[in-house]
This record gives sequence, structure tokens and C-alpha cells, in this order.
Amino acid sequence: MEKNPCFAGVLYFWRVTRLTGIILSGILVSWLTASAILHRHVSDDAIISYTVDLKKQDLQLYWKDDSGQIFKSIQHLKDFLEHRHKRLLFAMNGGMFNADNSPVGLFIQHKMTLAPLDTGSGTGNFYLKPNGVFYIRGNTAAICPTSEFKNDGQVTFATQSGPLLLINGAFHTAFKKGSVNTNIRNAVGILPDNKVIFAMSREPINFYDLASYFSNMGCRDALYLDGFVSRTYLPEKNWTQTDGNFGVIIAVAAPE
Repeated sequence: MEKNPCFAGVLYFWRVTRLTGIILSGILVSWLTASAILHRHVSDDAIISYTVDLKKQDLQLYWKDDSGQIFKSIQHLKDFLEHRHKRLLFAMNGGMFNADNSPVGLFIQHKMTLAPLDTGSGTGNFYLKPNGVFYIRGNTAAICPTSEFKNDGQVTFATQSGPLLLINGAFHTAFKKGSVNTNIRNAVGILPDNKVIFAMSREPINFYDLASYFSNMGCRDALYLDGFVSRTYLPEKNWTQTDGNFGVIIAVAAPE
């Protein structure tokens, strides 16, 4: 029987369209899968993070013990807290420090200014302006440029560092995508719900990618804390670095 040429044309068009749709669907699924893997790698594999709710958790900045000895390591802080029947849940180095382990820039502890705000200029990451201050007032945390920080006497804790990674949602202008200036680095950001997120790279990372992490988490403000010496204690994620030789240590503890 002779085939209808009109029907054959419609059938050919249908087959081509269906095949094209299958190919495009496969490409889309592959792209989405690759994107999901990349996101999972960046957030879970390359970065270790901890989120703090100041309304429910006790976040403090530590430097010296009751006898005036600098803690220096996370282990020393852990021992100090355990003697006071407290369990360390999280700890991270909390800013840059001098050769004698004193804080570089502002340090406020329990409303007492133990190191003054540094508004000067110099070399190194700390002076890659704008630098900034991470501070806690009551059960609220904030990050601001050094030039905007005002202590009204109600700031409970504060540490100064630099550079700022994010300033009102914008990346620091000195950061370059694809930069080969990489290091193990840690930082802090403020989430949209006003919780605080601390993050440290598990592997060397540049400033642009570290800022991107906080931006992807929804932070509009984030502050670099330090690099190379960075350590994090987070047993809930099987990450327990207890060494170090720091100045300020940021930590969350709970009663035993």
C-alpha cells in the first residue's frame, strides 16, 4: 500500500521533536546534577561551618584565664571550661594577634576594652581596607566597617580584623575571582535571620571564594578572621582541632 506523504512528514517531525526533547532533558538533568554536586562540594566538603543562635546559646570571646595566662590553644580553653563544668561545643581562633598573643586591633570582653580600636594604616590583610569589627550587644551580633564602629558601653564582646569579605552585600573590591592567593582561612558572617555563622576552609581558598560562600548563605556582612593558623573545634561534625597558638578564641560552651 502506498504511504501518505503528508502522514510520513508528520511522523518524521514527531520523531525528531521527541528525540530533541529527550536530549535536552538529559542535558538539563546532567547540568542540575553537576550543579548540585558542586554546591554540595563547596558547602560541605570545602568548608566546615557552625551556626550560632545568640538567643539560645552562650557565645563568648576568650583571651586569658582567671590568673591572667593567655589560653593560646583550644585545648587550654577546653580544659579551663571543663574545670568549670562546661562542655565546649565549638571554638575557633577569633582574630589576628601579635607575637606576644595580644590582639591586633579592638578587643572587648564583658564590656571591658582590653585592646583599642586600630584605625591606622599598614600592610597585611588586617589593613586591607575596609577592615571591620564583629561585635555582640546583648543577644544580637553585627559586623561593621571599622570607621562605623561606635562603642556605646553596651558592647559585650568585640574583635577587629580585616579585610571585610562582604560589605552590605558587596564583595570587597580587592578580591579577584580565580586568585592564586590561597590559604586555610576562617571568617564570620551574619545570616538573614540574625544568627551568626562561622566558617573555615578545609583546604586553601582565596578571598573571593570565601566571600562567595558567605554570600551564597545569604549574608550581607562577613569578616575575615585569620588564615594559615586557623583552627576549628566542632565535635558534632567530627572536626576536633585542639592545638593552636592564638590570641582571641571564639567559643560556645554549655553546662555539663
